[in-house]
Amino acid sequence: QVQLVESGGGLVQPGGSLRLSCAASGNIFSINAMGWYRQAPGKQRELVAHITSGGSTNYTDSVKGRFTISRDGAKNTVYLQMNSLKPEDTAVYYCNADITTVLPTPIRKGYWGQGTQVTVSS
Repeated sequence: QVQLVESGGGLVQPGGSLRLSCAASGNIFSINAMGWYRQAPGKQRELVAHITSGGSTNYTDSVKGRFTISRDGAKNTVYLQMNSLKPEDTAVYYCNADITTVLPTPIRKGYWGQGTQVTVSS
């Protein structure tokens, strides 16, 4: 069993910063990639940022230059540093991880966290 636990969301004024964290735990053999998605009310869930096991990153255009994704392999944790936040960044942010487990048999699949609310408002 694998769990992803997110933290760091909250209310922030426009122009402010937040740092999201997502820690994976459980029967993990390897984490192949991790990412952050977000879903605003009435909109589809979208990819915000993604990082591979080798450290390659990609971002959706609207957050380039403002958000930075990073990971700590030893802690099975991914971070999203969000700067210069805008009201349109308001959404529930979800962590996603591509994980290989080995017990009882090797299985590779995606896992989701429970989501953390980010609200950007004055």
